[in-house]
Amino acid sequence: MALIPVANDVLATIVTTLEMRHRPPLRPIPGSRFRLVRWERPAIDRYRTLFARVGAPWLWFSRLVMAEPALSAILGDPLIQVHAVTDPAGIEVGMVELDFRQPAVCEISYFGLVPELAGQGHGRWLMAETLARAWNRGVERVWLHTCTLDHPGALGFYRAQGFVAVKRTIETFPDPRTSGVLPRDAAPQIPLLA
Repeated sequence: MALIPVANDVLATIVTTLEMRHRPPLRPIPGSRFRLVRWERPAIDRYRTLFARVGAPWLWFSRLVMAEPALSAILGDPLIQVHAVTDPAGIEVGMVELDFRQPAVCEISYFGLVPELAGQGHGRWLMAETLARAWNRGVERVWLHTCTLDHPGALGFYRAQGFVAVKRTIETFPDPRTSGVLPRDAAPQIPLLA
């Protein structure tokens, strides 16, 4: 056993990759007051605003620092599906991004709701809607990853939905709060050392 030092302005997280190799049995989609709305070629600013709103508490930052042409190419790809979760007033309160660029595979690249909705059962509805879309293209494998910086219940939630953990890796990256990508008070559950 060894402890590996990490600089104060760097974060380290354990990433768990999970997958489904078979479409789960059909079951009723839980009722919800929310809707999942497909965004065709979303505007970069709108996408980044929702991405930050959903992901800042968990230090999602990759799409915030990605060069605009690269992000535009991803969001404009016909094999990428971006969906916004909207409330009855049309306010966006969550997102799902599905990546079908690998044949017979769907990656759930991003999946989340704003923190105010955590623990209220909306995640089960959102995952049922997500899986209905993910398995809709002759897909043989649906996969995603989570990490120790995500919501503490994320790994258990994905396993309860039928995903199986298949790999663990360690990821390190500069803390996005020290560079100003995210506010310094984002993710207060993760100590800021720099």
